[in-house]
Amino acid sequence: MKFCFFLLCSCLAAPYVYSAMTEKQLNAAKKLMRNTCQNKAKPTSEQIDAMQKGDFNGDRNAQCYLLCILSTYKLLTKENTFDWENGIKALAANAPASVAGPGSATLKNCKDAVKTPSDRCVASTEIAKCIYDDNPSNYFLP
Repeated sequence: MKFCFFLLCSCLAAPYVYSAMTEKQLNAAKKLMRNTCQNKAKPTSEQIDAMQKGDFNGDRNAQCYLLCILSTYKLLTKENTFDWENGIKALAANAPASVAGPGSATLKNCKDAVKTPSDRCVASTEIAKCIYDDNPSNYFLP
């Protein structure tokens, strides 16, 4: 009987449980994503660090690193357009409030960032640069 009561309470409370990542969890996930995509696309650590500071003038490997990041987050469609709506949903569900609020506004502001849809790596760089330029202090890509 106690188990049934516990199960009922758990089911009723489940929709009200907040399950976004903490800052620490988000940073760990970003580190994992960075390592995975760096091994795949082969940019240098210096190039990635430069992008964190707003310098998106890296070579093809750096551009394709951003493609790996955006593809993993499912932010780039098959038509090489920015799926900003999916990004907002992902931020709301997973990111801490300190990132989700400003990040959602930034994604909306960058919905038309892609100017070169013929090249997936360049399109990814255009999106990432827009995200950085819109709110440098809250740049959330790894």
